[in-house]
Amino acid sequence: MKGSIAGILFKDLGAVDLHVREGRFQRSLAFVTAMSSILSGAEVMYEHYRGSYSQRVMYSPIILSPLLMVAGIWAMFSRRAARTLLPISSAITIVDGIVGFAFHVRGIKRKPGGWRNFVANVIMGPPIFAPLLFATSGFLGVIASLLRREDDPEHELPHGVCSEGSSIGQEVREGRFQQGLAIATAVSALFSGIEALYSHYRNNFKYAGLQWSPIVLTPILMVAGVGAVFSSKIARTVLPLASLVAVVDGGVGAFFHVRGVGRRPGGFKAPVYNVIYGPPVFAPLLFASSGFLGLLASLLRRRK
Repeated sequence: MKGSIAGILFKDLGAVDLHVREGRFQRSLAFVTAMSSILSGAEVMYEHYRGSYSQRVMYSPIILSPLLMVAGIWAMFSRRAARTLLPISSAITIVDGIVGFAFHVRGIKRKPGGWRNFVANVIMGPPIFAPLLFATSGFLGVIASLLRREDDPEHELPHGVCSEGSSIGQEVREGRFQQGLAIATAVSALFSGIEALYSHYRNNFKYAGLQWSPIVLTPILMVAGVGAVFSSKIARTVLPLASLVAVVDGGVGAFFHVRGVGRRPGGFKAPVYNVIYGPPVFAPLLFASSGFLGLLASLLRRRK
């Protein structure tokens, strides 16, 4: 029974890997980019609402989120959009996330006590790694734009690939990008795990069994990601398993966060107020996105 389940699992993974190599996965990843963008954008929107949009730069992710969503959906139907609009909007999103990270670090430094009151200011100040999690959707868009597309002409090299040298896109197709994506999985898990840690700390770990789960899974996913860099066996076994558990945990967490919003005074009769000031509805899905990166890394070709 165990062998048959493993056989079915690896057969399914092989089918998805075939889709990646034959160019049929780009459309799906473009759609995932669009959904990731709108979810992270919604999270940023009400976090910045809490901050009263005190600086104009706080509007930038609110503008970029629907732009990347449109680019992702358009890329599903248009090869040209997948090679132009999607990578451009994704790159801008990544830059915006890095800039936002710098502003959040500055915001923590400017709180009473600054870095001398590190723990309290990181927990109660602006979420330090949230902008980098927002940038994750842009990273997915960049990967989607670099993947081979099923309607690519055989004689034409994708944008950015020259016949005399290598590029990131070429490395994706030749299997040399899996290790880089595994590292990205580990880094993303670290950021989202820290976000979950101090978010649940604010709630005093009221539901310890559930609220500790992303904290426990974070180092496991990080170790799996780093291990996948050095071992193809880990990349094909431990990494997808840990990533799948992270995705499921993020989905379960989103359910409980939605339930928490419904249990606040007024419940869903006061949705705007309770979503803004209740548990962050989309934060667990951002944690799940780290797991999705790991799954994607495990499905990409690996250089022999």
